Amino acid sequence: MNNRTQHRSWIFGAMTFGALTLVALSALLFIAARPAQAQTETVLWNFNGGDGAVPQSGLTSHEGNFYGTTYFGGIFGNGAVFELSPNGSGGWNETVLYSFTGGADGQYPDLSYVIFDGLGNLYTTASYGGTHGDGVAFELSPVGTSWTETVLYNFAGGTDGATPLGGLIVDPVGNLYGTTYGNGGTVFELSPSVGGWTEQVIYSLDDVAGLTMDAAGNIFGASVSTVFDLSPNGKGGWTPTVLHTFTGSPKDGSNAYGTPVLDKAGNVYGTTFYGGAKNNGTVYKLSLGKKGKWTEKILYSCKGGKKDGANPYAGIVLDAAGNIYGTTLAGGGSNDGTVYELVAPVGKGSYKEKVLWSFNGTDGAYPYDSLILDSAANLYGTTSRGGSSNAGVVFELNLSAPATTTTLSSMPNPSTYGEAVTFTAVVAPAPPDGETVSFVNGKVAMGTGTLSGGTVSFTTSTLKVGTRSITAVYGGDSEFSGSTSNIVKQVVNKAAE
Repeated sequence: MNNRTQHRSWIFGAMTFGALTLVALSALLFIAARPAQAQTETVLWNFNGGDGAVPQSGLTSHEGNFYGTTYFGGIFGNGAVFELSPNGSGGWNETVLYSFTGGADGQYPDLSYVIFDGLGNLYTTASYGGTHGDGVAFELSPVGTSWTETVLYNFAGGTDGATPLGGLIVDPVGNLYGTTYGNGGTVFELSPSVGGWTEQVIYSLDDVAGLTMDAAGNIFGASVSTVFDLSPNGKGGWTPTVLHTFTGSPKDGSNAYGTPVLDKAGNVYGTTFYGGAKNNGTVYKLSLGKKGKWTEKILYSCKGGKKDGANPYAGIVLDAAGNIYGTTLAGGGSNDGTVYELVAPVGKGSYKEKVLWSFNGTDGAYPYDSLILDSAANLYGTTSRGGSSNAGVVFELNLSAPATTTTLSSMPNPSTYGEAVTFTAVVAPAPPDGETVSFVNGKVAMGTGTLSGGTVSFTTSTLKVGTRSITAVYGGDSEFSGSTSNIVKQVVNKAAE
């Protein structure tokens, strides 16, 4: 068992689908926890097994739809390729484009994000199955209303590599590149040729992560111990250069599983699963100096615990201002992982970390792969577990949702035991009509009401004698952040005898 497999078994390999027991949380507790977070998370899709299960790949946006793979699920339980498309009413529809049989067509696509060509065909890998059982690289082509799979290459488990991990990248002439982690680990190239595709291993290194290619055709990758660059040598081969060798905790990271990312200046960013000040993982940056030497800087060391994330498995995404966004596999309030931001420094300052979202199982758990960021400041990603069936979710995190305030009042106050008391909540700015506000007595849900014009009322005659602390909770949506009201001290007197 290699390093990557050992660390994935920490949360995944020791389980079978459906074996993870989620703590039963009421919808109220879920909603009540959300206003403490500045952003708003929306589950766009809950996987249920038949439509895919355990999505570990990141999403690919193509013509307004999202595409990805699931490790399990589908018709045969061996994984699936899915499409998520807007339904025109504010929701999303999911379509299974392909279900793996587990035979010659492949099995268990592992972190296998998809890419598209100009004709609408998509490409990625499956880690197992195929002619030799060691995985495949494949193409899905739209044919009418269905999709047809073509296996481009069957890995044989020898010098060609075994168990492809992650998706593929493509160069301007149509060659595909990817990685395997079985039998040691390789970087491979697939070149179109007459009658099929030709594979060659261009680099061998233990536990290689995903790949990134720059405009000049250089390939950047990471592994358990290094960050490297593969440069075309002009003779059809490649020249490897080790940019950095990790030394581990406490001053450096170790076990880099995320795909490296380049900024416009050519700096390389990535994450490590372990290492850093607390050995909970790091975010790093590599910069090329004037003398041709690469220098590493640790931008952040994860602290772990309930207030921070731990063990970032995925790579990062950058916005135009240089802010960094990513996920951690663990940590946060429920230890189900987080979405974080590293706010870019002004001048020579340091990055400041903010936990944007802490998953709690109901809204997802254990995000493995990288996020995507759209022009409207929304982040999209997947979690491998959690959701309504504990089979994983696709989620959206709105970074620019306007804040709301919720104001609560009651009438009459004081009241008499058995008398009807009406609580009125006003949410401003007003969210869309039909959204729900929960009314809470201490920590116990009394009931809910539906907003209309930003106002909702709830009436009850069951309050016990004494002074009751009542709040109203608006959970938020993809456009508005949630908020919790002021506390109303409702005085309930004994009824006259």
